[in-house]
Amino acid sequence: MARVYRFSSLPCGRWSKYLVLVFWVAVLALAVPLAGKLTGAQSNEASSWLPKNAESTRVVDASEKFVPSDTFPAVVVYDRGGAPVTAADLTKARADAARLDAVTGDPKGDAPPRKLAQSVVPPAVAKDGKAIQTIVNVKVGSDGWDLLGPAVKDYRDIVQTGDPGLQAHVTGPAGYGGDFSNVFSGFDKTLLFITAAIVIAILLITYRSPVLWLAPLLCVGVALMAAEAVIYLLAEHAGLTVNGQAAFILTVLVFGAGTDYALLLIARYREELRRHEDRHEAMAFALHRAGPAIVASGTTVALSMLCLLLAVLNSTKSMGPVMAIGVAVALAAMVTLLPALLVICGRWVFWPKRPRFGSPEPAERGLWARVGALVAVRPRTTWIVTAVVLGALCFGLFALQTGALPNKDSFSSGKPDSVTGEEVLARHFPAGSGSPVQVIAKAGTQDAVRAALAGVPAITDVKVAGNRPGVPVDGLVYLEGTLNAPPDAQPGFTAVERARDAVHRVPGADAEVGGNAAVTLDINNASRRDQNVVIPIVLVVVLLILALLLRALVAPLILVATVVLSFAAALGVSALVFEHVFGFAAADPSFPLWTFVFLVALGTDYNIFLMTRVHEEAKQHGTRRGALIGLAATGGVITSAGAVLAGTFAALGSLPLVFVTELGFTVAFGVLLDTFVVRSVLVTALNLDVGRHMWWPSALAHPRPVPVEDEAAPPAEPVTSAD
Repeated sequence: MARVYRFSSLPCGRWSKYLVLVFWVAVLALAVPLAGKLTGAQSNEASSWLPKNAESTRVVDASEKFVPSDTFPAVVVYDRGGAPVTAADLTKARADAARLDAVTGDPKGDAPPRKLAQSVVPPAVAKDGKAIQTIVNVKVGSDGWDLLGPAVKDYRDIVQTGDPGLQAHVTGPAGYGGDFSNVFSGFDKTLLFITAAIVIAILLITYRSPVLWLAPLLCVGVALMAAEAVIYLLAEHAGLTVNGQAAFILTVLVFGAGTDYALLLIARYREELRRHEDRHEAMAFALHRAGPAIVASGTTVALSMLCLLLAVLNSTKSMGPVMAIGVAVALAAMVTLLPALLVICGRWVFWPKRPRFGSPEPAERGLWARVGALVAVRPRTTWIVTAVVLGALCFGLFALQTGALPNKDSFSSGKPDSVTGEEVLARHFPAGSGSPVQVIAKAGTQDAVRAALAGVPAITDVKVAGNRPGVPVDGLVYLEGTLNAPPDAQPGFTAVERARDAVHRVPGADAEVGGNAAVTLDINNASRRDQNVVIPIVLVVVLLILALLLRALVAPLILVATVVLSFAAALGVSALVFEHVFGFAAADPSFPLWTFVFLVALGTDYNIFLMTRVHEEAKQHGTRRGALIGLAATGGVITSAGAVLAGTFAALGSLPLVFVTELGFTVAFGVLLDTFVVRSVLVTALNLDVGRHMWWPSALAHPRPVPVEDEAAPPAEPVTSAD
């Protein structure tokens, strides 16, 4: 075998293929027990997502000296549907309070059950006499959501009554935390099965083989376990923040990206099997030819994800390494384990359509060759019309509402008890009950700070609070105020902004405002800042990678422009669907950034798949004919890969949370738009119209003695289609 293929032959050598297999089996044995611990290492509390320099972050840190930071108020509210509550109802609420105070939880590990209630605020009747409120401060400690979900379920069981006229609900931060915990609990396995089923179905349709799909699916499963193990170790020992959303997105990204790389490699391997009698040699050639595109694609996605490290929002910043690790491990598995497995199995793995040595290539006059022929008739008209249509879709961006997504609007299906409870609570008590505004100030200034805070509209019942109210700790005092506005909506954020403005003006107080409303406000502001900073940097990274890979400047600029246009069109359509079909209230402030990173990085994947083949063929046949050959050879692979990736992200829609559903829908739709329209039609038309100038300033941009009929005609030699 030629020297140039020496490295690519390592995963598929006659003996080395077994060493590769043994290596990955050892990795799997080490990874499985660690991957199973990833759920327990997640941090899903809002405060753990905060930027380090946010005012609410400093309040969270300082307030630990006065109130436990790991305590979440569970607000129990009783009502009779608008009728006055009775003395018997109050008696029941008091009896329930005693039972709620006695509830225990089972911590992680071998620790014995412990009491959950840090304190219980006795039942209080609303001023209108139509509701009763009890607040239980739940101390979760380091167990976080692992305790909240079961605890809230126990609370709801306790407060239920046989009286059909009296309704009881558990809401507040603990109520919502319990409902979010129950949504995530056990769903990782469900999502894994749904994603695997989608991948299997698409691979069966693509390969029409009852056996071949097993190899890429097995490799993806091994890669996911290995990635989760690495991420768990970083979360436990390196301070990496991992939340439930990141863990779920990791699953679909590894499945989608890993299967994409497998599709490209298998297509090239099948092509080489017809040219080489020895399957080991065929795989070495396939790796040599498809490997650079696969590695470049994986590198682009991983580096794009790592750009998120420049974010200040901790949850977004940590998302970068999590996703990059997943893509890197999937890439490693697809260029080592998959080749080894395929070579060990032999040609029979393609049954019933085995590619025999010397057999003719699949007919070149397939679907994408016909599409190329149609585009070639009027390429300039084609790309202009396509760009105008995509531009029209972008106008839907005006309907995109990003901002604070209240907890009650965060669930995409059904109405959890915490939402119903909040609605009842808001009708009879201050909307911010259980979510106080927290203020830290220098000792001796508490009276002035209290007066300033009390003068803020929508904030009442301001008091010096803490374990020992009025007693300074390290020269600081702690105050609380009750919000008369929802703490997770704009009125609550406005109150926080006014409170900050008021207390910041108190001389010598150095006062700062925190609490749940302030935390959410700071998260939203940080998300907008991250969007403005990270998006341009991702574009620069993608542009540089394409320039290095294609050794040109014009082609990368055009390709990046098509990716941005595709992203904007997908986001515009999604905005209209969210508002008029799904009826969602808004999108999370971080939604545009996350969708941009995924769509641009993954869209560049397909650019690389197509353009590396066009570049390869242009060296022999010129850019025009090379564009047609490249489309015919990769069109099926790209659309199959897009279908897999879209299907895996669409699986996120089975999680009943608005943010995850929106992300899954937009990425899925954007990938399909990118693969079926942008990559296959728009980019091909641009290749044909711009011609050799696409490769400026490389040698391919200079005139070459290509025969006129060779440059204008469709390719005469058969090329591999996706079938």
